Amino acid sequence: MKRLLSAGFPRIFQISKCFRSAERGDKHLPEFTMLEWYVAGFDYHQLMDQCETMLITAFKDMGYDKNIVWQNKNIFLAPPWERISVADAFSRYAPIGLQEALNQNKFDEIMVEYIEPGLSVDRPTFIYDYPARLAALAKIKESNPTVAERFELYIDRLELANGFSELTNANEQRQRFEEALKARAAKSWAHYKMPEKFLKAMQTMPPSAGIALGIDRLVMLLADTDKIDDVVAFTPESL
Repeated sequence: MKRLLSAGFPRIFQISKCFRSAERGDKHLPEFTMLEWYVAGFDYHQLMDQCETMLITAFKDMGYDKNIVWQNKNIFLAPPWERISVADAFSRYAPIGLQEALNQNKFDEIMVEYIEPGLSVDRPTFIYDYPARLAALAKIKESNPTVAERFELYIDRLELANGFSELTNANEQRQRFEEALKARAAKSWAHYKMPEKFLKAMQTMPPSAGIALGIDRLVMLLADTDKIDDVVAFTPESL
């Protein structure tokens, strides 16, 4: 899809199946459905605005005008939705600071055990400005190079979407891929080839932002269930 952006298609989306090995739980399936879209000329703040507006409109079209009820809790949909930076979330909810969590490789652990449970249960929440080392394919913030222009959307602590301003510097992206490959090699994980066609296409990629939204988890909210198995026809174990 990013190669399509580079080819001159400014607003694109797809709904497709995704696969992640070894992820299984009440909210995880190894095969799941994802909505992904990109908008040329957007940054991550504009994408948060668009995501919020789109979901509010979708909920309203399905009869949920002001709120939805999920697991006996009212979730109010009126804008603006809550937004909190990762740094502020750590200051507010975590037992240790953000930098300490990164130094101890406890970022994910703290997010799951303290940050996510601390989020508002009655309003959707965007968490934004993730640490630069967790940028993945996101752009580093020019005004603060310690953070990436990345966000995640939670509704009642359920992670629903992940988006960011796209990195458009091919040289920087190659360097990140090389570092990722070295890390995989150190763990004796499978080796992946450098995506040369993608890196070549990045040379003409416009400033843009993209997001992936979990359809199954969205249906979980609408179906008022906390188990992803309830919204798919067949679980892996039943195949």
